[in-house]
Amino acid sequence: MTIVENSLICRFFLFLWAAVLGAWEESRVSHALRAFGRGIADTVQNSVVCQWLWREGILPRSWPDSLVCILLSFLFNLPGTVCKFIYRIGKSVWDGSLFARTLGWVCGQPYFFLGGFVALMLIVPHASWNNLYGLFGAVAVTGIFYLGAASRPSRELEIKDLGPYYIFFMAFVAYAFLGSLDWGMSIRFVGFHLAAFLLCLLAVSSVRKYGQVELVVALAVAGLTIASLYGCYQGVIGVSVVANQQDLLLNKGMPGRVYSFFDNPNNFAELLVMLTPFTYALFLNARTWRGKLAALFSLGVCGVALGLTFSRSGWLGFALATVVFVAFWNWKAIPLLLALGVCAIPLLPETIYNRILTIGNTEDSSTAYRFAIYKASGVLMEDYWLRGVGLGSDILTKTFRGYPPMFDGNFPIHTHNNYLQVWAEMGLGAIIAFLTAIVYQLKRGLRSFVHCEDKRLKNLLAAAIAGFCGILLISVAEYTWFYARNMFIYFFLFGVIAACGKLCKDRAGA
Repeated sequence: MTIVENSLICRFFLFLWAAVLGAWEESRVSHALRAFGRGIADTVQNSVVCQWLWREGILPRSWPDSLVCILLSFLFNLPGTVCKFIYRIGKSVWDGSLFARTLGWVCGQPYFFLGGFVALMLIVPHASWNNLYGLFGAVAVTGIFYLGAASRPSRELEIKDLGPYYIFFMAFVAYAFLGSLDWGMSIRFVGFHLAAFLLCLLAVSSVRKYGQVELVVALAVAGLTIASLYGCYQGVIGVSVVANQQDLLLNKGMPGRVYSFFDNPNNFAELLVMLTPFTYALFLNARTWRGKLAALFSLGVCGVALGLTFSRSGWLGFALATVVFVAFWNWKAIPLLLALGVCAIPLLPETIYNRILTIGNTEDSSTAYRFAIYKASGVLMEDYWLRGVGLGSDILTKTFRGYPPMFDGNFPIHTHNNYLQVWAEMGLGAIIAFLTAIVYQLKRGLRSFVHCEDKRLKNLLAAAIAGFCGILLISVAEYTWFYARNMFIYFFLFGVIAACGKLCKDRAGA
């Protein structure tokens, strides 16, 4: 037994938590919810919605054996095939060299390098970061994957596990580049999408068992914790108040919004929403008190940092992510969670409480500015709703300048909405493919969760889905890909959902 386990404070909170849960489970409300849940389950089991949810669909079923999937798998695994060929030729020399065997073993752990690179992305200061580092890092980890696959015949990049719809979306990315109004302004965004795609593909392909995906996630959380610690430090020493980041009249007394290693507090908040739910899973999955305390520490630090960003969309996204995770963990606890959330509002600091009150307030300058951007975007979309203007926010910004300015005489730099941005850049087909990919991934994640028998894997999958739901909500009010690092983490999270689904399927097959 450790000192922590024997401490009066720890035992008190454990007793309090157990008492609250015990009282809740025995309450009339909990019993009523269980009865209600049984009734709902019986009603929807054979419903059209439920049947659609569990039906995989013709296209996803045929995808692994399709010509497109086979061709893409061949192309993306061609460097790995060459490495395998070279290894077979020089097998005796390779196996006889200690250096070569060590290199093969190290490169055989691509999940470690993937997690390490994600962590590194989260702790590099904005002034030292170049968005091309994301592409270089993704390519480097892919190269490590190929080298590690040389002596492992079954190891390959698993295009089939991404599903067809994300591939279709990437096809529209290529189309948007080729059809761009200015190729020169669009080309760097090809690199961003390629990096995001590789990170997603590596998240699926590099893990073979639960411990590996857990390590990837734990390294990402470690990087986020370091960034959050620095954000908390900024909150202590104070940061400058930026007038265009907060309404100075409606938010009197609100301090400067922390941004950690990133350029903007909203960027930081989006990363927190995507990755913090993993602390819930790591806490539940930890088998030692040290692991649970580490997860709680990360959760606490990330939670404080999120509060200090004063990002309203971030708070809403995190609230949704938490509700989604709890719903997966134990849906009967949702009313208790909501009640605790409501009771906690009066206990919040005044600055945060006042900031919450401005949510949806059209008199708030940032809210009014967003509506002005949506109006300007609507005018532009009348001309480009079908084909889009071309890949990337740069060409969209340039195109906006051919239209009347907003009320303040300025032009939008993006649409402040992920879905509208994709539509404006890439056209109608792209937004349909993008939304379909999202729905498919969530459907597959839900099916995997229901059929998975590994509780630890289910917790990680629930956290990944929760974080993804949170960023989907934020994407209504923010263009979350404007900052490239956020885009990379967005699709990394997309890949973690697919990876957990793959492992659940493998467990079921075994």
